[in-house]
Amino acid sequence: MARSLHVRLDETSAAALLLVRADGLSDSEAVRVALREAADRRRRRSAVAAEVAALNDDVDDRREKRAILEEMDELAPEWPPD
Repeated sequence: MARSLHVRLDETSAAALLLVRADGLSDSEAVRVALREAADRRRRRSAVAAEVAALNDDVDDRREKRAILEEMDELAPEWPPD
């Protein structure tokens, strides 16, 4: 079912709408495209955040990261050099 929406745009939002409409879209089409793109970005960010949380909960992964950091510290030159 189609849903109608009425909004008042501030200057920043009006400028963003013009940018999205630059491809020849109507206001309605541009808003639909922008909403879908925003939803896709949020889903991707949520997926990345979930992956990061899972890796942080992985004891073996944390142990391996710690070992790599310690090895990198051993290989790094003194800073600042004397």
